Amino acid sequence: MPPAPTPPPAPRYDLPEPDAFTRPYWDAAAEGHLLLRHCRACDRTHHYPREFCPYCWSDSTDCAWVRASGRATLYTWSVVHRNDLPPFGTRVPYVAAVVDLAEGPRMMTEIVECEESVLAIGMELRVTFRQEEGREAVPVFRP
Repeated sequence: MPPAPTPPPAPRYDLPEPDAFTRPYWDAAAEGHLLLRHCRACDRTHHYPREFCPYCWSDSTDCAWVRASGRATLYTWSVVHRNDLPPFGTRVPYVAAVVDLAEGPRMMTEIVECEESVLAIGMELRVTFRQEEGREAVPVFRP
């Protein structure tokens, strides 16, 4: 009797699905750098990475990858105590947040290495990266 087939791994809801366009972003993250898109037509920086400027609609020929400073301030947050999607259930409680990057854009992220009781709007933060072996590095922030 042949061995039973190995079940597929549980889906992961915390990992990105890079494509050819976003590959520079994920490669930079693996090296510990946060990249943003900057539009030369309207001189504005945006995030999340996309192939056009969300402000003036210029296409990718007017937008370039730029290295962010990694500095941000806390705009808002929520402490998540329950999340049934894998692997979030093993991480609860965690702090889901929105930060204002020094370059202007807002970014959804997670706050790490910080007690919930010291969180405050306007708190200064720095980017760091969560990375698992063989997976993309994901930007998160800490004080």
